[in-house]
Amino acid sequence: MWAKPGHILLEIMSELVGNLLVAQSGGPTAVINASVAGVIQEAGRHPEVIEEIYGGLNGILGILNEELIDIQEEKRNSIEGLKHTPAAALGTCRYKIDFKKKPEQAARDMDRLFQVFQTHNIRFFFYAGGNDSQDTADKIHHEAVKRGWEMRVIGVPKTIDNDLPHTDHCPGYGSVIKYNATTVMEVAADVGSMATDDGSCCIIEVMGRAAGWIAAGTILAKRHPADAPHIILLPEIPFNEAGFLQKVKETVAAHRYCIVVVGEGLKDAGGKEIGADHTRLDAFGHPVLSGAAEVLEEIVHGKLNLKTRTVKLGYAQRAAAHCASGLDVEEAVACGGAAVRAAVEGKSGFMVKIVRISSKPYRWTTDLQPLGDIANVEHFMPRDWVTEDGFLPNEKFVEFAQPLIEGDLDLPQEGGLPRFSVLEKVRIEKKLPPR
Repeated sequence: MWAKPGHILLEIMSELVGNLLVAQSGGPTAVINASVAGVIQEAGRHPEVIEEIYGGLNGILGILNEELIDIQEEKRNSIEGLKHTPAAALGTCRYKIDFKKKPEQAARDMDRLFQVFQTHNIRFFFYAGGNDSQDTADKIHHEAVKRGWEMRVIGVPKTIDNDLPHTDHCPGYGSVIKYNATTVMEVAADVGSMATDDGSCCIIEVMGRAAGWIAAGTILAKRHPADAPHIILLPEIPFNEAGFLQKVKETVAAHRYCIVVVGEGLKDAGGKEIGADHTRLDAFGHPVLSGAAEVLEEIVHGKLNLKTRTVKLGYAQRAAAHCASGLDVEEAVACGGAAVRAAVEGKSGFMVKIVRISSKPYRWTTDLQPLGDIANVEHFMPRDWVTEDGFLPNEKFVEFAQPLIEGDLDLPQEGGLPRFSVLEKVRIEKKLPPR
């Protein structure tokens, strides 16, 4: 707004005022709730522009169904406790708004979303998740601009897979590799103590469909050359059966046992996932991965006649809040807070990213990256971070990963076990007809 002629010209910037909505999506991590806590606590510092704070139950799918809760009805210690609570406290989903494959449904979904946003005066929207979640946030941002609905949309990074581009690493990653490396050390101690001249092999399967970041992180358990893991198989490097069997034989000959870590998405030379069940598809149409370790067990036992066992860490690796990295929690909270500050400052269409300033000592900050640069782009392990034979990450990876597992947590306990936060989830009254 400009003053009348003859007066001093002043530009008056109107602040956006309204309600905030935060939601979670995709597979949980040990610290995704810490990011939500960061959003909520920072939002409480801006009452002049953020009037009400809502949570969306079960991600974008719950928002489509107008399933909103009043965060301000929650106790402060419950929000603080989210920093040490695993899973997704608001609930999650794997629902995709897909304009390419389902354009009519996607258009209906967008109409419905903006009915919900407008009905509840949602002016600030934060979505914590991985690749597909950032894609959803990007679509909502552009749709808001197209529809003329003034709303700030900021993505909050989350994924144990660590495969989001443009961020040094993802909240959730430090904790999963801390737990997995610890588990490898414990399993190796057990297997090694029972090793005899007959030899044995233990294959530990970890998550990671396309990127090997999680499997690679277990190298941090290897403090000495003889320590486990002895072999790490990454999805980015085609499986070489002959080379693998030779490496197992050499390791057993030297140590009487061999610990192998395999990413669930390990592929053969033709690019086919060796553990894929093509008779079952996940929510995104991918074959269910449920057997890389078992396939390797058959190969080792069948070709080497070696006693072989498998361990599948499954959900435990992404839910292990008791073994979370203190730094990971700190960064997750910071990403949530940075998202709110960016939105209050008028920014929209970005994801918060972690920027590494130095590794020794480890120093970091947060910044923003356009959502369009993030959505549906996967960041893989650099080949020069892996040994020439492809069986172990090298010192470049160790320098990258080591700081991310630092920091212990003083977790609240009850009866000798962790005490997790449970939200009251007071529902916001629905005002729209059912979807």
